[in-house]
Amino acid sequence: MTKNIMIVGVGGQGSLLASKLLGHLLLSEGYDVKVSEVHGMSQRGGSVVTYVRFGEKVYSPIIDKGEADFIVSFEKLEAARYVQYLKKDGKIVVNTQEIDPMPVITGAAQYPENLIEKMENLGVAVEAIDCLSLAEEAGSARAVNIVLMGRLSRHFDIPAEKWEKAITECVPERFVELNLKAFSLGRNS
Repeated sequence: MTKNIMIVGVGGQGSLLASKLLGHLLLSEGYDVKVSEVHGMSQRGGSVVTYVRFGEKVYSPIIDKGEADFIVSFEKLEAARYVQYLKKDGKIVVNTQEIDPMPVITGAAQYPENLIEKMENLGVAVEAIDCLSLAEEAGSARAVNIVLMGRLSRHFDIPAEKWEKAITECVPERFVELNLKAFSLGRNS
């Protein structure tokens, strides 16, 4: 049974590290893993999507609409943008942060209101957490990605120690302590 995780966000938020970490962890657990390249504008501000698929045997890295078990979103609008990819019983883990896309920055559009409520009204299971505050508590606003991974880890039968080992192996040594703290804050939020 293949499981599908979409990581969606805005360029410069660390979705690449999040997908690398997930892939590393799942490989170490003996799964066949396919991680797609990042789709979208990975420059700061553009919409970015990464697919992580794992199971006994995975043939394609692509996730189609209605196939995602989890959507991990760095930002509310990105979660709403990809909600149609979620399975009926899937879950969205979303950072409550709002990052204005270019049309909002230029004044051509307004940031949509009540996005969490709108997704929940569609019958979607949404776990919304303030990852930015937790990342800052850990020591850096840039650790939002690891806070999100901590929250996601609650949905897997993989012990926290194994996630922590993957962080230690994927993150530059000088950032390990900060990221372990961010993971713990996310997991226990």
